[in-house]
Amino acid sequence: MGTVPDIQVLAGRLLDEVAGYGRTLVAFSGGVDSSLVVVAAARALGTHNVVAATAVSPAVPGEEVSAAREFCRQHAVEHRLIATGEMDVAGYRENGPMRCYFCKDTLAGAARAFAGTHGFVTVATGTNASDVAGGFRPGIRAAARHGVRTPLADLGFAKDQVRQLARHWGLATWRKPATPCLSSRIAFGVVISTQRLSRVHRAETAVRAALAGAGLNDLRVRDLGDEVRLEVDAHLVGPAGADPAVARAVADAGFGDARLHVAAFRSGAMNDLLPDAQRWRHA
Repeated sequence: MGTVPDIQVLAGRLLDEVAGYGRTLVAFSGGVDSSLVVVAAARALGTHNVVAATAVSPAVPGEEVSAAREFCRQHAVEHRLIATGEMDVAGYRENGPMRCYFCKDTLAGAARAFAGTHGFVTVATGTNASDVAGGFRPGIRAAARHGVRTPLADLGFAKDQVRQLARHWGLATWRKPATPCLSSRIAFGVVISTQRLSRVHRAETAVRAALAGAGLNDLRVRDLGDEVRLEVDAHLVGPAGADPAVARAVADAGFGDARLHVAAFRSGAMNDLLPDAQRWRHA
């Protein structure tokens, strides 16, 4: 894909798909995938038939919520906040291999309840075909249980195609790095708390500031319990590991004297810490 006719075909397929949804609530994280679904729904159904709903949770940084609100303002789409309450779910707090299932089950349930109360027929997410093919994703299973629609995945749109179409439509999010929830930074088996989520967020914010101007794109601070792993773009592993300001930023964020490792960023790296990574990855 990449030529103008190809992009136009992709756009037409997406608009045709969403046009049959009726009044639609899009679970909107603010990332490129759900941004594309929001705009597709607005174009296909009219903005009066669409609402974008963003989760309010300790695992969602405030700046992501603000960015989602601003995106919706720019595209004249109503934006709502939905309190998800996953911290009240023991299976989520305990942070076992099915943590994402409990999280997405809570989110999808809250979105479905809001949709029903406000007359929305369909709940949709930005799950794409690369997500489905990406291995162990129990959250996708949870959303399906609530009848959530996944237009990008259903049409077979991979991540690169999503970005191409978002760029074609002029969406500011087209090259935004993936920003999964903060709980994905905490190693399985380490109990999730608001304190742990907050220190991960503080550390990532501080490291990003410390590496400003260095060409940083992908960044994760992984809370491993007694240790912490900082993941950055491969070309920054050496500089970040040698920079005392980076180590100080992580320590001051709440990790104290926990041992710090610096490694190249790799999406889904935390799944490797599961007791049987291969079995879970293909579950």
